[in-house]
Amino acid sequence: MTEHLVVIGADAAGMSAASQARRRRGLDQLRITAFERGTFSSYSACGIPYWVGGEVPGRDALIARTPAEHRSRGIDLRLGTEVVEIDPVGRRVRGRELATGAEQWTGYDHLVIATGAEPVRPDRPGFTAPGVHGVQTLDEGAALLDSLRHGVRQVVVVGGGYIGVEVAEAMLRRGLEVTMLHRTPEPMPTLDLDLGRLVREGLERLGVAVLPGAEALEVLLGPDGRPRAVRSTAGEHPADLVVLGLGVRPRTALARAAGLPLGVYGGLRTDETMRVLGTEDVWAGGDCVEVLNLVSGRHQHVALGTHANKHGLVIGTNLGGGRAAFPGVVGTAVTRVCDLEIARTGLTERQATAAGLRHTVAVVESTAQAGYLPGAPRLTVKILAEHGTGRLLGMQIVGGPGAAKRIDVAAVALAGRLTVEQLVHQDLGYAPPFSPVWDPVLVAARKAANQL
Repeated sequence: MTEHLVVIGADAAGMSAASQARRRRGLDQLRITAFERGTFSSYSACGIPYWVGGEVPGRDALIARTPAEHRSRGIDLRLGTEVVEIDPVGRRVRGRELATGAEQWTGYDHLVIATGAEPVRPDRPGFTAPGVHGVQTLDEGAALLDSLRHGVRQVVVVGGGYIGVEVAEAMLRRGLEVTMLHRTPEPMPTLDLDLGRLVREGLERLGVAVLPGAEALEVLLGPDGRPRAVRSTAGEHPADLVVLGLGVRPRTALARAAGLPLGVYGGLRTDETMRVLGTEDVWAGGDCVEVLNLVSGRHQHVALGTHANKHGLVIGTNLGGGRAAFPGVVGTAVTRVCDLEIARTGLTERQATAAGLRHTVAVVESTAQAGYLPGAPRLTVKILAEHGTGRLLGMQIVGGPGAAKRIDVAAVALAGRLTVEQLVHQDLGYAPPFSPVWDPVLVAARKAANQL
């Protein structure tokens, strides 16, 4: 008997699940229908700032698999169709064609919810005007590029998180004046304040006007209905273009209306097989779910394509008759602004304290190469370790080229529950062009071990 798999959302998690299920089960065993409200499938949203900044040659370079490729593999992909209702009892979804408004119910044996996340947009005057942009989808990236053709000179970026700093870099690469507004004392609130200060200083050296503690109140519009300035708690800031970098929230209104379980951050809750809790035939993955943090033991919302693709692999494997599980995350993330690299994994001081973990902190300054090499990039490493056990709790790195990917060593150590003493003795690669003889990660671990 042929079963019917319905997928809501045709990006990383949804189409990874569909493709993996298709590989494991033939056309005669599984029929697959995927609904996507946008006009693209299977693309790298993380690459949009680099497309906007001119580093990526064109939109198509970000597309991993086209709709035609999915259809050639026996997946009925319906673009421009938004699912507006889920009926878990009747095991069906109601789709609406955006172009015509026509609606139709589609039944399912298995349902995958991969609705992603949506950018936070303040409910304040002017924030829905033309020339005010998010950068969550390819369509939004294309709209931003179109706005840049309107003689833009001054850009205000609202928010100092990952998207904010990446968009700031993109605008700098286009030779524009950039002002960054953020409510927190320092940018990059996923870092502790001392490392966030290093990010702010790096942005300022690049020419970005960074205004900490400034909350955007209104986008002021010109006669053409487009931005002329942003009014904040710190004053009025000229702007021809406004980009939102206030983060994202899970897009789970459909799931909430269907009575499916959500966590404290509004994301769907699943077990380790990515099956929605309390259901037998509903699965979820990607930016619309909450995941377990393996260090704190608490669930959190993490919107990253790396996890979304893994969720899809796990779902598709299980739907295809195999066995797979997603154990959780340690909270690893990296980004950059021009030559300034930023990385973190595990817990910050604030998070460790909130989790009730007594800890020590060590900070070291070093270089990404042997110090005797001319121009060796500087970097700062901050490490947290638990009192009593010596267990590594987290690491943050800010510095020049070669800094960020060092965080992967700490990510693996966190997953393995290594102590900082054990981390000191890891056999890391060494040659002068890549590291001092004592890698900065090991120096920080040694300092924390000595303090313990």
